[in-house]
Amino acid sequence: MHTRQHITSVNNHDRLADLLARHDRIGELRAYAASEYHGHAARRLAEVLEERGDVEGAIAAYRQTDGSPVRRHRGVVQLAWLLARNGRGNEAIEVMHTLVDSPGGVEDWLVDTLCALYADHGRAHDGLAHLDALKTRRGGEEERDFFRMRLRLMADCGLLDEAIEQARAHPEGDTWYAAWTISDLLAEIGRAEEAVTVLEPHAPANGGPLAGYLIDLGRVKDAVALLQQRTSEPVAPVWTGTFCTEPPF
Repeated sequence: MHTRQHITSVNNHDRLADLLARHDRIGELRAYAASEYHGHAARRLAEVLEERGDVEGAIAAYRQTDGSPVRRHRGVVQLAWLLARNGRGNEAIEVMHTLVDSPGGVEDWLVDTLCALYADHGRAHDGLAHLDALKTRRGGEEERDFFRMRLRLMADCGLLDEAIEQARAHPEGDTWYAAWTISDLLAEIGRAEEAVTVLEPHAPANGGPLAGYLIDLGRVKDAVALLQQRTSEPVAPVWTGTFCTEPPF
């Protein structure tokens, strides 16, 4: 099975599943999705069914979560976003909540998905409560990625100034990636000038977002000069996190 998967799956796309979908061989695609290891075929089946208006069929395809943990986790995340797209946000939150609280479910990308759903559906306070519970379960310690999620949820709750204060008081609050997070929070509510002030001490590491904010403020010449400076500076080291290429803060 693993050899076949190596042959058919490239860049999270399963060539056999794509072929079956393109030729409307849904019965064969359904059978393949039931056994394919990574869940790519189940996702392709669900996509086809959703495009045809069969949302319940798409949900059923994702609910076949037996097998590998990889397939189970991906399937639940994809199911959650499917439910959210179709106006069933509370159900989406519930399936992610159940997964995160299950053994092995406290992974950065899974908790991040849950927090994003809470924020998208006006339940940022519930997201903060869930992070509090996770922090308590871990003896009062909170990973950097979870802290970053907490800051965004606080901002969504109208606690932006408190979030910025906590970020600056964090042991890594004077780093370039902390400045990136703080500037994002400021810019999202229209405080671009303050975002620039936060980022400027960390140029050119944050040159891209800083240039964007400068352009938004009409300071095009400053943005051009900054980007020209970046071409002559060493590239800032890229953080290699556990689940994405975003900075850890």
